[in-house]
Amino acid sequence: MKRLQGIVPPLVTPLRDRDALDEAGLERLLERVLGGGVAGVFILGTTGEAPSLSYRLRRELIRRVCRQVNGRAPVLVGITDTAFVESVHLAQTAADAGATALVLTTPYYFPAGQTELIEYIRHLVPELPLPLMLYNMPALTKVWFEIETLRRLADLEGIVGVKDSSGDVDYYRRLVALRAERPDWSFLIGPEHLLIESVRLGGDGGVNGGANLFPEWFVAAYEAAAAGDTARAEELQRRIEALQPIYTIGKYASRFIKATKCALSLLGVCDDFMAEPFHRFKAPERERVRRILEPLGPLP
Repeated sequence: MKRLQGIVPPLVTPLRDRDALDEAGLERLLERVLGGGVAGVFILGTTGEAPSLSYRLRRELIRRVCRQVNGRAPVLVGITDTAFVESVHLAQTAADAGATALVLTTPYYFPAGQTELIEYIRHLVPELPLPLMLYNMPALTKVWFEIETLRRLADLEGIVGVKDSSGDVDYYRRLVALRAERPDWSFLIGPEHLLIESVRLGGDGGVNGGANLFPEWFVAAYEAAAAGDTARAEELQRRIEALQPIYTIGKYASRFIKATKCALSLLGVCDDFMAEPFHRFKAPERERVRRILEPLGPLP
């Protein structure tokens, strides 16, 4: 897999019931992001509600996405699970469906030590049929991929990069410095308000939830930052920052996914049904999202 550079939206999983995809919405969403010029798509991540989905539904989603994308862009598939063998099984489904790469964060629930984490990755990578991108998401998994851990894993050819959603700029700066040891690795940022700064630090782009909504903004912002067009990058940064208030609605971590799905619903893209135990925004919160979106572009 060649180095991935650009915007790779972490796709929401459009649902119409607790174990049923919104198939038409998924098709519209995929065409929206692909039409926006993204460098790839990432399914079954945090924004995709992966831990809340049945294994059956995860496999259906993988097959549908790979079939529709049909080689137009790389498809990255999240395989994070509390069970080693389930990650391997999901990886095989992804390979059989034609996916490009896999994405894995630290196993959640029981926090692993860094020595255990190194051994876990060393055992897992040889079992995987596709290249692997590591995913640092300590807010939800309780464990970091520490920089020294990543350095010790850099000899594994099956690893092709790191996505960082910590929001820690100093960590990201030290992460990108690993390019000296692995120039082929891709370094992608999660928090979208840090996209332009991350590119200036030497990063390769973003896995940004807002790219579900306005993929062309994020693609243009990345391209401007990569080209050193400061004025254009700052203009697009202001536009991205104008979107950020939707993520402040609600009290819990699920608000980021709720806001993204709510906005997609208001844009006429897909249903905003959430995997249980979560629920979609109620009418007052939905109206707040609408008021934030309206100045950014016409709603259906």
